[in-house]
This record gives sequence, C-alpha cells and structure tokens, in this order.
Amino acid sequence: MIKIIAGGKNNAGWAAEACFEYEKRLRKPFNVVWEFVEEEKLLKRLSEWPFERGREYVICCDERGENISSGEYSSVLERAFVGGRDVVILIGGAYGLDDFVREKADFVWSFSKLVFPHALARVMVTEQIYRAQEIYHGGKYHHA
Repeated sequence: MIKIIAGGKNNAGWAAEACFEYEKRLRKPFNVVWEFVEEEKLLKRLSEWPFERGREYVICCDERGENISSGEYSSVLERAFVGGRDVVILIGGAYGLDDFVREKADFVWSFSKLVFPHALARVMVTEQIYRAQEIYHGGKYHHA
C-alpha cells in the first residue's frame, strides 16, 4: 500500500478527477490512500515524525531531490515492497516541506527543477505510481 500525505486542501476538482482516473487502475501493493492535511497543520503533523523506521519507506517530493526516470522510480517502489515496507509519499503544500522532513525521508524525489502547484503534483505522483505499476508488471502503458 502507498499512503500519500498531501498539504493543502483537496478542493481542485480537476486534480481529484485526474487522480481518480489513475487510482481506479491501481492494484495492490500499488493502491493508494490519501491523507490531506491543512497547510498550517502539515509541519506540526510531520514534526512529530509518526513514521516507523524499517516498516515504512518515506518518499518526500521536493524540487531539491533526486531527479530519476520512471523506470528507476518503479524500482524504488519495488524495493520497498519486496522489503515488506509500506510506502509513504509526502507532498508539501504551497510552502513546500521543511529541511528536517527532507533529512528524515528515505528518498527525496524531484520531478524536475521546476516548482509545481501541489494539486498538479498530486496528479503527477498518482500517474507515476500507475506508470511504476505498469513497468513492474510489463504493461504497455510505459513506452521506454
């Protein structure tokens, strides 16, 4: 299972629709659950660092992270699942995530050096999870 914790509100209907289009195609262990946290409460929520080392693999989305290919991302998820770990993906709100969050994450992932609105980042994360699943299963969605 993949848990996505996203800052901000889930009020962008277009983003929710786009995410749903990918989510309905996901199968275990690539299935996702969402937790939306208000921007003001996100840093407090993460400062308590509720994640279990060894049981959860935490990926932080940040433009200062490592830029990898879709195939490499699929491998990151696969290694976590093979290791018996659940995946937690953190998406910051309008102000991103603090340094301490990036430092504690198992992997800091950058889509690009560009900064994206968090609603668009949610769609991109969901699409890449679907793409990773298809790469893992040898599906035709990903054309490398």
